[in-house]
Amino acid sequence: MPRRIEQLNEQLKEELANLIIKEVALDNGLITVCFVNCSTDLKHAKVAISVLPDRFGPSTLRKLQKLSGLMSRELKNKLRIRQIPRFHWVLDTTESRAAEIEEVIKRIKEEEL
Repeated sequence: MPRRIEQLNEQLKEELANLIIKEVALDNGLITVCFVNCSTDLKHAKVAISVLPDRFGPSTLRKLQKLSGLMSRELKNKLRIRQIPRFHWVLDTTESRAAEIEEVIKRIKEEEL
């Protein structure tokens, strides 16, 4: 991946995280932007988020999809790039899957004893 796109991915990740803090109210929950992955033509960006507790995931995803236009306008004013990519929001389940795997490993070790 070209260095320019890597830098843009990191910058978008930080800026989107800041916008989410301001725009998306999640009582007793936590939203984390895990990664942003822009296409090489910079027209699209996959944005993976993690939401805790998990039950808030689908509703948070819907809120973010509705706020994409607002976030694009905010970023257009803030960043110096010609085109803000269209955001495609996805839930990152890496952490919950890792917890499941750790639980299985723990059970296997207990059975061996």
